[in-house]
Amino acid sequence: MSRNPSDSARVSRRALGAALLSGAAGAAVVLVSAGQTWGEGDAQGGGGELPVTASGSAVSGLPSALALVGLAALVAVFAVRGTGRFVVASVLALSGAGSIGAALLGYGDTEALDRAAAEAMGISDVAVTSVSHTGWPWFSALGGLLLLCAGLLALSYGRQWPAMSSRYERGGREARGRRGGRGGAGDPERPEDIWRALDRGEDPT
Repeated sequence: MSRNPSDSARVSRRALGAALLSGAAGAAVVLVSAGQTWGEGDAQGGGGELPVTASGSAVSGLPSALALVGLAALVAVFAVRGTGRFVVASVLALSGAGSIGAALLGYGDTEALDRAAAEAMGISDVAVTSVSHTGWPWFSALGGLLLLCAGLLALSYGRQWPAMSSRYERGGREARGRRGGRGGAGDPERPEDIWRALDRGEDPT
């Protein structure tokens, strides 16, 4: 049983809206999470103790970088067609998957806390105790999941989505057709045709 074309178009439009919302929200979540505290602890050394924290960007800059790549790919999906769209959609999906992996790997990271402790105490021989981790790495992974979903939607339905370039090309062809219709079959190199073009406000070149 074949699917009604109107039903297919409706599903494609819904997938388009879901991909845009999912991709934009996912990138935003990852970028916001990168600026939040992922790890906390107490730096002990030299007879003193100081509380230290590590943000997501200090733990790993990879999730943020991949989120920006994914956001760029989300926009580029509508600027290309055919094989190019498949490639860009794949980049979008891989950016989401990479963001998830980087966030989960960074959840238990303590190297950023060690660096923060050494900087805070001003000595290299520092121990970090009472280490704890916040839930922000999980939010970052959730953002990566949204990016991944946007990429999978683009891979599944992207062939049916419109492209920005097609609209511009169509407009350009129509404008050239109108100019050609007004100009008739005259030789554009003839002086009288050039003056007529200038009178119409057109660039004869």
